[in-house]
Amino acid sequence: MNGPPRFLVIGGGPAGSTAAAVAAAGGAQVTLVECEVVGGASQLRDCIPSKALVVSADGLAAIRAGGHFGRGDPGPLRPDVSRLTERRLSVASLLSASLIGRLEALGVTLEAGRAHFAGPGAAVLATASGERTMDFDDALIATGSVPRVPAWAEVDGEFVLTSRQAYRLAGTPEHAVIIGAGSTGVEFAHIFSSLGARVTLLSARERVLPRNDAEAAAALEEEFAERGVAVLRGARARSVRRRGGGVEVVTEDGRVVGGSHALLAVGLQPACGGLGLEAAGVAVEEEAIRVDACQRTSVPHIYAAGDVTGGVMLSSVAAAEGAVVGRLVLGEEAAAVDQQQAAQTVFTEPEIAWVGLQEAEAADAGRRVRVSRVPFSTNPKALIQPRPRGFVKILSDPKDEVVLGGLVVGRHAAELIGILALAVRAGLPRSMVAQTLMAYPSLAETISAAAR
Repeated sequence: MNGPPRFLVIGGGPAGSTAAAVAAAGGAQVTLVECEVVGGASQLRDCIPSKALVVSADGLAAIRAGGHFGRGDPGPLRPDVSRLTERRLSVASLLSASLIGRLEALGVTLEAGRAHFAGPGAAVLATASGERTMDFDDALIATGSVPRVPAWAEVDGEFVLTSRQAYRLAGTPEHAVIIGAGSTGVEFAHIFSSLGARVTLLSARERVLPRNDAEAAAALEEEFAERGVAVLRGARARSVRRRGGGVEVVTEDGRVVGGSHALLAVGLQPACGGLGLEAAGVAVEEEAIRVDACQRTSVPHIYAAGDVTGGVMLSSVAAAEGAVVGRLVLGEEAAAVDQQQAAQTVFTEPEIAWVGLQEAEAADAGRRVRVSRVPFSTNPKALIQPRPRGFVKILSDPKDEVVLGGLVVGRHAAELIGILALAVRAGLPRSMVAQTLMAYPSLAETISAAAR
């Protein structure tokens, strides 16, 4: 190869922007094409907005709990949704602008538009100035994912919504019917109920968060019951449509649920359409682009990373995979990403965070593990705060005591799980975690206690 590698990146989310930054820093000639927002539509128009709303919801909850802080009852709270929207957009805009500045400083050429392959070594870029063909030495497909919309759902973006459309509402729904009780569904149940909406949550299984720890799900269901969130169990939706001035959802067993708005929270699907994959010879399996352990597609110099590969759909995983691709483009060695080592969080009240092996997985695999559990009710810092509930659970190998996984349920779980994520990543023994001198008083002390 004469000169630096010509690297085409399609998609500017966590995977694409990280790969572009790593490759450009190493001297590659990088062109990044993004059709919506640099930083990723999934991240800046879904993930970050939802977390911004969660923070706002938590703030309202703190005001309602004023008695704990020596304040009287504040009375009914009427959140200004327009101001919440303004704040959400401001955060997303700042993040995108910061990322654009960093990429441009590294010499990345940013193209606002779309790209599709014309062959295994060329792509057509469609921008505001027209179409042109670009040759490349390496390419990365990092187009992310889009909300899944079942065939039975009539989405109109006004009353029947996907998760990304829900942020555009001008006000709080009077009665939100949420279809799906996974991470996205329960987060919206938390957000809408905190904003004062009536919420009905439909779970196709017999509990919320069916893929998560049962004890963690039970803690969340207890909170929902206290808030008045109605959870319909075994309620697999078969249709949703406009009815009068609201919506109507019908389940497979004939139950009918009415509300002012319906939100589809039934997962994401890889965004593979319109990329000309056939022209490049890139193979697709079960809606996702097939890759090997180092993100190579069926065409070795074309990579794919992030949600488009159908793996664990997390920004952290996408960014790590993008970094792997960036190093490989530079001719460097790069270790494959172990997705099980990625910490995950459900941002509700209480927060639920986990990493590595979980109890149900160990049981299904017939694997013996040591499980220890310590509640936050024994922690001084937790007792200082309102509602000191939740717990820490640590799974370890009974032979060598290496930490295999962990679960945190409670306030600031997303921050605390990082300790256990490091333990899992480094293969640390329980004793190392137990002997770590945490600050006093701090919630982290419960992690040390659970490791003893």
